[in-house]
Amino acid sequence: MPCYKLTVAYDGTEFHGWQKQEPPEKEPLRTAQGVLEQAVREVVREQVYIQGASRTDSGVHARGQVAVFTTEREFPLERLPRAINGRLPDDIQVRKADVVADDFDPISHCTSKGYRYRIAHSIGKSGLKPLFDRHYVAWSPHVLDVAAMHDAAQRLVGEHDFASLTRVAHGRESTVRTVYACDVTATSKRRLRIDISGNGFLYNMIRIIAGTLTEVGRGKIKPETIDEILQARDRAAAGSTMVPEGLCLMWVKYGERDAP
Repeated sequence: MPCYKLTVAYDGTEFHGWQKQEPPEKEPLRTAQGVLEQAVREVVREQVYIQGASRTDSGVHARGQVAVFTTEREFPLERLPRAINGRLPDDIQVRKADVVADDFDPISHCTSKGYRYRIAHSIGKSGLKPLFDRHYVAWSPHVLDVAAMHDAAQRLVGEHDFASLTRVAHGRESTVRTVYACDVTATSKRRLRIDISGNGFLYNMIRIIAGTLTEVGRGKIKPETIDEILQARDRAAAGSTMVPEGLCLMWVKYGERDAP
C-alpha cells in the first residue's frame, strides 16, 4: 500500500491546534488534523488515519507541517494536492505530495524542525498594536534591542537541558534537546523575527524562549543571564510564555532514507 507524505500549510487562527480533539459527549473541536483527515478520506474513499510531525498549539501557524497517510489506492502525485485542496476550507492547504517508504514515521524519523517567531515592538509614536496582521505577530509595547537578543539567542545553541524553558507539566522523560541555530533578525524598524531550528522542542519551549529573549531586548536581563537560566533547570528562572499568534512551523526535515 502506498504511503503518502503531505506538506501542509495552515492559518492556525481558527484551529484548536493540529491534533484531533474529541471530548466525550461533546462535538469534536476544529483542528488541522481533523479537517485534513476528513478531506483525505473523501478523496481516497477509505477510513485513513493522518499522522503529523508536530503538535502545534491553538493559534500557531504552519508553512511546512508534514502529514502522512497510507491507502490501498495509488494517486498521481501532481493531482493529489489539488484533489485534497478542493475539499479543504480556505485556512489550510496541501502544498506538496510525495511517496515515502511504508514504514515512514513523521515523528521519529525527523532530523530537524525549524520555527519562526515574529514580534512587533513599540509601533509608531502612539505604540499601537498590530491591526491587520494581528493574528500572525506578537506585540511588545517596548522598543527591543535586537543585537542584545541575538547575542542571548546564541547561548541557546547546542545541546542543553531546557527544563527552564518549557512548561512545568511538559510530559517528557528528558528535557535535553539540541538547538542547531537561533537567530534574531530585524525585518524593519519595529519588527523582528526569531528563527530557531533543532532536533526537537518541548511543550511551549519556543514561546518561552521568545518571552525570555524579549526580556533581554527590554534590558530587564542581560544576554549572559541565559547561561544561568539554563543551569537553573527551573521554569521560574525564565521569561513569560509569549502568545501563540507569532509562531509558525516553517519546515520539517528528514534523513536521506526518507527523501522522496
